[in-house]
Amino acid sequence: MKLLPVSEKFILHWGEMGSRWGVNRTVAQIHALLYIVGKPMPADEITETLGVARSNVSNSLKELQGWGLISVVHLMGDRRDHFETSTDVWALARAIFTERKHREFDPTVVFLRECLDSKDLSQEDLDAQKRIAETLQFMETLSAWGDEMLRLEPATMVKVMKLGAKIQKLLRSS
Repeated sequence: MKLLPVSEKFILHWGEMGSRWGVNRTVAQIHALLYIVGKPMPADEITETLGVARSNVSNSLKELQGWGLISVVHLMGDRRDHFETSTDVWALARAIFTERKHREFDPTVVFLRECLDSKDLSQEDLDAQKRIAETLQFMETLSAWGDEMLRLEPATMVKVMKLGAKIQKLLRSS
């Protein structure tokens, strides 16, 4: 598949952003390709379109499946696996936030609770104990807020975001 210039730039940029977010560049580019094309693609066509190694594509597809960002579909008359992603940007954001929270945020909350429950905590300076407790409280509050936001419909989420910006302006002016 020959990409048009804007699609190619989009995919390249998404790959660069992915690497800044700690995601392999090829993983991000494959996701961007499936998103921008908006139709299922077989691995060999992904390989050809992006000009990357087939093994890299296979590994990247497995990673994207692990994140819940792509799924395998089958097309009538074609025995190959095809891969697709949602074209709903809100659904993708929700999937990414949910998975990142699960992989990165939640283990830190568990770790902080373990620190506070540790028999060795009393050996720490009182200020250090306080900072650990405050960090846990902050993260639990943020987690609860994030969970509530993830439950909102996209239209409601947009309203909440706009309302938040208005509240911020109001608070700055007072």
